[in-house]
Amino acid sequence: MRSETTKRKVNSDNTAKMLLHYLKKRSVLVALSIILALASSLTALFVPVLFGEAIDAIAGDMSDVVKCLVRVGIVVAVTAFMQWIMALVNNKITYEVTADIRKDAFEKIQKLPLSYLDSHPTGEIVSRMVADVDTLADGLLMGFTQAFTGIVTIIGTIYYMWTLSRMTTIVVVCVTPLSLFVANFIARHTHDMFVTQSVTRGEQTALIDEMIGNAKVVRSFGYEDEALERFNEINDRLAVCSLKALFYSSTVNPSTRFVNSTVYALVALVGAFRVLGGHISVGSLSALLAYATQYTKPFNEISGVVTELQNAFACASRVFAMLQEDEESGSDIYMTGSDVKEAGADRDLMEVSKDDCSADIGDTVRGDTEIEAVDFAYIKDKPLIENFNLSVRQGQTVAIVGPTGCGKTTLINLLMRFYDTDAGRIMIDGKDITSCTRQEHRKRFGMVLQDTWIKNGTVLENIRIGRPDATYEECIEAAKAAHAHSFIRRLPEGYDTMLSEDGGDLSVGQKQLLCITRVMLALPPILILDEATSSIDTRTEIRIQKAFHKMMEGRTSFIVAHRLSTIMDADMIVVMRDGHILEQGDHESLLKKGGFYKELFEAQFAR
Repeated sequence: MRSETTKRKVNSDNTAKMLLHYLKKRSVLVALSIILALASSLTALFVPVLFGEAIDAIAGDMSDVVKCLVRVGIVVAVTAFMQWIMALVNNKITYEVTADIRKDAFEKIQKLPLSYLDSHPTGEIVSRMVADVDTLADGLLMGFTQAFTGIVTIIGTIYYMWTLSRMTTIVVVCVTPLSLFVANFIARHTHDMFVTQSVTRGEQTALIDEMIGNAKVVRSFGYEDEALERFNEINDRLAVCSLKALFYSSTVNPSTRFVNSTVYALVALVGAFRVLGGHISVGSLSALLAYATQYTKPFNEISGVVTELQNAFACASRVFAMLQEDEESGSDIYMTGSDVKEAGADRDLMEVSKDDCSADIGDTVRGDTEIEAVDFAYIKDKPLIENFNLSVRQGQTVAIVGPTGCGKTTLINLLMRFYDTDAGRIMIDGKDITSCTRQEHRKRFGMVLQDTWIKNGTVLENIRIGRPDATYEECIEAAKAAHAHSFIRRLPEGYDTMLSEDGGDLSVGQKQLLCITRVMLALPPILILDEATSSIDTRTEIRIQKAFHKMMEGRTSFIVAHRLSTIMDADMIVVMRDGHILEQGDHESLLKKGGFYKELFEAQFAR
């Protein structure tokens, strides 16, 4: 059983730490951005001094005024160039970080346990990787572009104002905390609103993905009105929480502007008295007023940055929460009964090295399977399988039958380690399946499911999924064995025909034939067939059953079937109900018992 996942609350501090982890990889670019922010801000702050000198020089020689204006033009040009370079650097940092986050998130999805994917809608996961990361990118870009320059501008203006008039500087600094208090108060109260907005947006994306992906079902059952009602309900909630978040966050700017206007008025008033007293010149007062504007401007920008960062952090926390989920392999800890084992601790399950695993797996795995006292539940307080025991010898064909919900597919999930047992253990060739990695364990199995999966690529690429190194001739032979060759030849470009992720124009039966071809090509030592021919016509099914019988010779096979006609020749039929084995034996012996299997059989074949 997997150890219980510790629920982690990804707060702002953890989010900041994880962002710093990604930024450390680009420390040189971050340092360059800070240097450029410092340099461009300082040169921009020198402009009011030059304008003040030009104003004071008007009463004298006009050539001095021209010289000051030329110097202003040079300083402005240099500042603009540095700001342009800084913008390029900031964009590179932002989009490389978000690209890394998306890459890590996609890799994480490949390693997440099936239980996580089952409990989270696809659209919600897509929303985290797309919309939330986009919002994070906007926040990072605004932070790098405005936060650093704003801080440098504030410090620089204080310095220059101090050199011009200490009294005015003291007045400005005393009023500043009021602006910071207003911005901080509003920002803290808007974070939760942005979290709610992000979660609701993910819920909306999940619904849209569900409705589009199942459009045929929606229209077939006339579910359009109900779907629209669900969408409108979520959309209304999203509108309300978005309006609240934006309204409260928007109050930051006018609030800080009011405080900043007060600062400007105080500078003008105090400065005017200083001019009348002969302490400073008119040019210095002009510079002070310019600095007062420059000093208050970063507070308006930073308040906007804080608001955007609150939104960005709320979205980033959802992405990082997924990145911090426990993986199904690697260093995860698993429990089997009272023993605790670490995945990958014993990788010699097949008595071959890892390098030889894929090459010699068919020769090294016999397929003897022992299921001992297994308990399992998807929801811990609702047991599904209890004290399940089953012994299968090499080469046996085991059919698993029973009513819907009895645990047939769940047993397959446990065999494949899509889920781990809560108690008991499953052994193959005498060794616990938790003693090697899932990847190595699954190399021993070939699966054909009722639900098909086609990737975006050619027919040949879809067939080679289990054996990427297979030759063209081997793929054709596998397709012929699966009776898929004839319809593939009729495709526009044969085996080179491109297929979309949903199979394009292929029928459900044709997609299932492609999935069967994959298994025919890989020929693993253990086979699992879960309603493998449910979407295929009867004539083709009879042919494929013959091909399956030939393929299953010498291989341990597990067949999940509702149509009992397909498993009458099985070596062992396991009849399940409510997570327990009711009966066990071959077809004839189970009929003679007159138990539940006979009831199922007669229900299907009674005249």
